[in-house]
Order: sequence, then C-alpha cells, then structure tokens
Amino acid sequence: MNDLNEKQQAELIEKGRLLFSKECSFMLSVASLSQLPAGKEPEIAFTGTSNVGKSSLINALTGRNTLARTSNTPGRTQQLNFFDLSGYLRLVDMPGYGFAKAPVETVKAWQELVTLYLKGRPNLRRVCLLIDSRHGIKKADQEVMTVLDKAAVVYQVVLTKTDKISATALKEMGKKTLESLSKHTAAYPVLFPTSSQTKSGIAELRAELASLTKF
Repeated sequence: MNDLNEKQQAELIEKGRLLFSKECSFMLSVASLSQLPAGKEPEIAFTGTSNVGKSSLINALTGRNTLARTSNTPGRTQQLNFFDLSGYLRLVDMPGYGFAKAPVETVKAWQELVTLYLKGRPNLRRVCLLIDSRHGIKKADQEVMTVLDKAAVVYQVVLTKTDKISATALKEMGKKTLESLSKHTAAYPVLFPTSSQTKSGIAELRAELASLTKF
C-alpha cells in the first residue's frame, strides 16, 4: 500500500472494512486432508508459534471477541480451523508450532497435516506468518519459512503485540525482519505491524487481504 496515493489507500481501507464487517462463522475443524471443505473460495491461513496471537488477530480482523478461541495455554489450536467470511473468503487458523505442550506423536501429526495442506491447496492465496514483535524471528519460524519457500506458497509476516514495545524498538525489529525476509523466495516483502489490543495496523491488514479476493 506504500506505493498508492491517499485516495487509493482510503479506498482499499474501506474495501477491507466492508469485507470484514460481513458475517463470519465457524465452518469446521479439520484433522486430515480428507476433511478439507470443498469449494474454490480463496483461503488465507494464519500460522505462528504457539501463543503468538493467531486467534486474537482473527478476532480483531473480524471485529468479534469470541469467533476464534484464545488461550494462554500454548498449543490449544490442534487442528485446522476454518471460518467462512460470507462466501468471499475463508480464514484458516492453523496449529501453533514450537512450544505445543502435547505428545510427540500429536505434534508430528499436526506438522504433517499443515505441510500437506500448504503444498496441496490450490485456493490458498496467502499465509500470514505471525511473529511476536518483542522477540522477532526464531528458529522455529525459520523452519516454517523454509517449508513455505519449498511449497512456493506466498507468505507475509504480521508482527503482533506491537503495543508492548516502544516505537524505536518496533522500527528496529521491522528492519531486522525485512533483512531476514530478503533471503526467502516466497516471502512477501512488506511487513504488517499489528496490535489486537489497540487495533493498530488491523485496517491495513484487512485491506491487504481484501485485495486477494473478488469482493
């Protein structure tokens, strides 16, 4: 959006607002590829380390408090959770990775499901990779980025919890993150700093995601 004039930016912001103000409902939880919902609606998947704020971000985007369940317990999202945005877009809350408190066999099953979904879903338009702005990209994030590069799935980094750090620290974190992204072939070279608490950056992210639909 940085290359657009003020009028174009305002139009995209409004488009995003209108899209995400539409009815959004939970569809189903998927534990295997055979359960994936049919249809060609574009999908946006959200992934990140456990407790990075995926559910909170989905709630903030849709303007709802309880659409996606939030928890302070890492690893609560154990399946692919699909949400339908009035037929225009599907939001997919993916299992958190990195610190899930679950048996090794369960974690392995999640990883296999996620990898197969990423590689074989033709209507997956983009993956939002959430990174805690206080900590930056970790080893587990790098591993997922490598998987996304190999799967040729475009992903964009969404910095979360920006209300918890200073503007100076956020600027420095943004610079370091962009430097890291430049080394990855499938990374979308624009950052989206957000806060689910203050709603900072939410309108801009809505606009970006709306641009991937036919709305």
